[in-house]
Amino acid sequence: MNQKLFSKDFTLVVVGQIISLFGNAAVRFALPLYLLNLTGSSALYGTVTACAFIPAILLSPVGGIVADRVNKRNIMVILDFFTAAVILTFSLLMDGENIILLLTVTLMLLYGIAGAYQPSVQASIPALTSQEHFIAANSVINTISSFASLIGPVLGGILYSTYGLKPVLWVCMVCFFISAVMEIFIQIPFRKQSLKGGILKTAKNDFAESIRFIRIEKPVIGKTLLVICGINLFLASMITVALPYLVTEVFDLEAAQANRLYGFAEGALAAGGLSGGIGAGIFANRLEVRKAGNLVISCAASVFPIAASLILFSSGMINYIVITVCCFTIMVFSTVLTVQMMSFIQAETPQNLIGKVIAVIFTVSMCAQPLGNALYGVLFEICKGFEYAVILFSGAVSLVIAVRTRNIFKKFSV
Repeated sequence: MNQKLFSKDFTLVVVGQIISLFGNAAVRFALPLYLLNLTGSSALYGTVTACAFIPAILLSPVGGIVADRVNKRNIMVILDFFTAAVILTFSLLMDGENIILLLTVTLMLLYGIAGAYQPSVQASIPALTSQEHFIAANSVINTISSFASLIGPVLGGILYSTYGLKPVLWVCMVCFFISAVMEIFIQIPFRKQSLKGGILKTAKNDFAESIRFIRIEKPVIGKTLLVICGINLFLASMITVALPYLVTEVFDLEAAQANRLYGFAEGALAAGGLSGGIGAGIFANRLEVRKAGNLVISCAASVFPIAASLILFSSGMINYIVITVCCFTIMVFSTVLTVQMMSFIQAETPQNLIGKVIAVIFTVSMCAQPLGNALYGVLFEICKGFEYAVILFSGAVSLVIAVRTRNIFKKFSV
């Protein structure tokens, strides 16, 4: 039966995501920036953000297993309430002495919650929409994610630079609370699956089943994941560390101005994601997954103007404009790629496996991120005054990976 895209329940998911992801974007912008302002150390920044990814990697497969066996609405409601509680706790304790430890633990909790949360959102799409709407639905989810990520850092940067960290935390806490209340009213079709020999054994069997599906029944997905891991390690991690470090610590900008500009740069990243998501939705019928490798090459090529600008210009504002434009471009291409890949996976994966398979994909693709964050934190610390060399290294390796693995995407069947 033909099912319309914007049903009541899918609309509630979208609105809840806008509010929740706005809060998530703002708090994950403000806390690492607060750490960088306190210490000025790219190595510490990279190490802390690397540690923050570890719970996300560990909890993402758990979130996928739970998403297939528990009502997805309940997962979203509980995790949003829990996130509000984590932010409240941090705001009450942040004036203590062990701020770096507290901030690290808080970031780890927030990233871990996000890792467990996202499989439920992605797995709910096939339950709330028909297959013909998968690309459009994923485009909507990616678009509102990018929109929230656009507004979150921009407003967070203004609030943070003007009033400090606590008002940002209070706004984010209210966002998660409102999102949780709204999600209570979502009705997601759910069929309970029986346990096979206890919780631990069931979790082990579920995880093994999803790995077997990716490796044996759909090996092209597994090969693609290896490519994504390489890009995350050498490209995404570089952007994650370079953007705040260069804008707030390297470019010749006044401190308060630098914090605001960093917020706008993060907003430009989200605007790129927003543009890519809208473009993927508009041109859904024209996109060919077999040509997705060209998008990866475009992402890698967009890195080199950043290095060229650092070599040629000493002006902090010129370098800022170049890195912001390049990051916007990278996000446009990467978001279109993400929509294509997620739609393909949802179409090719059975309903009883969708949550677990998506969780495995999230987990494996995230594994490279903490390693990359730590690596680039150290590299930028070592190469002070020669930051362009680190960026050239990132672009060159990413481009080699993209070119050599382009043929993998040509094997996609849709």
